[in-house]
Amino acid sequence: MEYPLASVIILNWNGGTYVEESIVSILKQNYPEYELIVVDNGSTDFSLQTIKDRFKDKLCLIENKTNMGFAAGNNIGIRQARGEYVVLLNNDATVDISWLKELVAIAEIDPSVGMCASKVLNYFNRDIIDTAGHLVYRDGLNRGRGRLEKDKGQYDKIEEVFFPSGAAALYRKAMLDEIGLFDEDFFAYGEDADIGIRGRLGGWKCVYVPTAIAYHRYSASSSAYSPMKAFFVERNRAWVALKNFPLPILALSQLYTFKKYFLQAYAVSFNKGAAGKFASKYSAIYLLYILFKANLSAMSKIFTMCKKRRQIKEMTRVSYKEIVSWFRDFEISAAELSFKD
Repeated sequence: MEYPLASVIILNWNGGTYVEESIVSILKQNYPEYELIVVDNGSTDFSLQTIKDRFKDKLCLIENKTNMGFAAGNNIGIRQARGEYVVLLNNDATVDISWLKELVAIAEIDPSVGMCASKVLNYFNRDIIDTAGHLVYRDGLNRGRGRLEKDKGQYDKIEEVFFPSGAAALYRKAMLDEIGLFDEDFFAYGEDADIGIRGRLGGWKCVYVPTAIAYHRYSASSSAYSPMKAFFVERNRAWVALKNFPLPILALSQLYTFKKYFLQAYAVSFNKGAAGKFASKYSAIYLLYILFKANLSAMSKIFTMCKKRRQIKEMTRVSYKEIVSWFRDFEISAAELSFKD
């Protein structure tokens, strides 16, 4: 039997000790044809030296002088990749021994499958779901399907999902050659939503593979409620919508944003959801400042994003009716976004 080459990319930035476990979990894979590429994003801790000392002859190591972000860092690895499939794994995640084999097997069944999503569980509480594919809100924000639910087998079916989490995802190289790589303007957060939606617009499918299991330390590289994360998440969700949403949905997106803000303000008063946790750690005023700053930053590149929107429209291969069906089938509510961590 012939096995297509899969290029696994681990992007490391100050991965401490946990990046070792991530690398070891790949080296133990029972899939015979893979290459491992580790891109170090200007780490200032001991993790880069650890990788050199322990795994020098077992992987391809690329050293960036500075932190180039998730998008640009992974793009460097993708350009180096020789495989038919590009498979991303966060440096704060580990995988089961058959993870890669299961992902490739499903992708091989149907050549129109451009992406595969893993079943990602919480690293510390392995009966809790981190994500089983991703859902989207109508202002561009996205959230993992099933996040924080107890795993009772409710997501154990192979099925179509909107797009995968970039923490543990397979992308067909042919799809990336057609639609382009991660948008480096994003730097971090939301770039997996952007590339996933672009893939769907290009006519590619995304399949969830429940037997491809990863374990993720959520936001280990950056605090779950840090100002940096809050800024990038809010700014980049605006760009996701502006670049990819059909005009009627985009025109209404601000109404959905206001609805979300209203519910988040309510959640803050009860210390609920990510907004509530952020406000309790910093302040509600500081949260407002971050949101204002993020939206101002989003507007500063509105012409750049409109140019990219035109390019995406030219490569779109699906009907408006099908796009609308995605927002029906894979939508997350404002209440879940606001009151759930």
